[in-house]
Amino acid sequence: MRRYAPLLRMREVPCCICRMPFSAFLILRSARRAGNPADRLRSAPEVSIATRSNGLSEGRTIFLQRPLALIGFFLALLFCRPCLADTLVLDGAIEQGGLVHGRTEPGAKVTLDGRVLRVAPDGGFIFGFGRDAPASASLDVVFADGRGVHRALAVVQRRYDIQRIDGLPPEQVTPDPALQERIKREALAVSRARAVDSDLGFFAERFVWPALGPISGVYGSQRILNGEPRAPHMGLDIAAPRGAPVLAAAAGTVSLAEPDLFFTGGTVIIDHGYGLATTYQHMDRLDVVLGQHVEAGTPIGVVGATGRVTGPHLHWALNWYEVRLDPALAIGPMAQAAPR
Repeated sequence: MRRYAPLLRMREVPCCICRMPFSAFLILRSARRAGNPADRLRSAPEVSIATRSNGLSEGRTIFLQRPLALIGFFLALLFCRPCLADTLVLDGAIEQGGLVHGRTEPGAKVTLDGRVLRVAPDGGFIFGFGRDAPASASLDVVFADGRGVHRALAVVQRRYDIQRIDGLPPEQVTPDPALQERIKREALAVSRARAVDSDLGFFAERFVWPALGPISGVYGSQRILNGEPRAPHMGLDIAAPRGAPVLAAAAGTVSLAEPDLFFTGGTVIIDHGYGLATTYQHMDRLDVVLGQHVEAGTPIGVVGATGRVTGPHLHWALNWYEVRLDPALAIGPMAQAAPR
């Protein structure tokens, strides 16, 4: 039985005992104390069992430890398995802008506020909270055998900076009506790239910084352009030198590569799987093409000043499908997570 002990220890949780009949628990305890049945067979105590045949009593001696050990092992699997299926582990920032990695039993169905989440064959999944996500959320898991687990999540609320940017050309703050069709077309292309729902497994990788430099713009800040309020800033601005390499933050497939979008200039979007995508904007040059596979740290372009900008920098954004997330919550400090 000793060779099975690591498996049992890994699968045992306190609630197993309450689901196991007391007689089964005693058999399991005896089996675990027995050690390896093959090693202990010679020293096993003899038990004399009286049987009756044709009205005569006869004695028969048998060894019980081997069958006792096997019975204990299978009882452990039988009664501990329901508790194992209740596994639900969450890792990440449960706050506005946060990306959360989860793990449960393979074959489970997971929903967040009623939205069905894609679950990997190994039970991994992800979800995120937008800039203005409400203070509570409901996560529900239904296992293959029909049982369920519910988690009420308290979503930390944040306060955001107000950022004023003056001196932009008027046509970039309020585009000419003739440009509206182009802007709508480009926005649709970006939305489609971020909506890709692939089965790539790179969503579970740890990010590396795509560029190094001071952080000049933070997630969630409200921008007021030439005195007019505009949409919040949904990413990080890294003030790296013009021409510095931009690296893929994680492995994936290029789902968009456009050298000249009106607002964001040279733009690349990389799909990492399960709805997770990273976006790289304002690049002077693109070094990848649509559909290309990249590894973490692969050069994909250079820092530039294209699109609507006041100076060279990289705008790095993170999406879970249409939900805009904060890259700073999904990566370690720059000094520790510098690209290799």
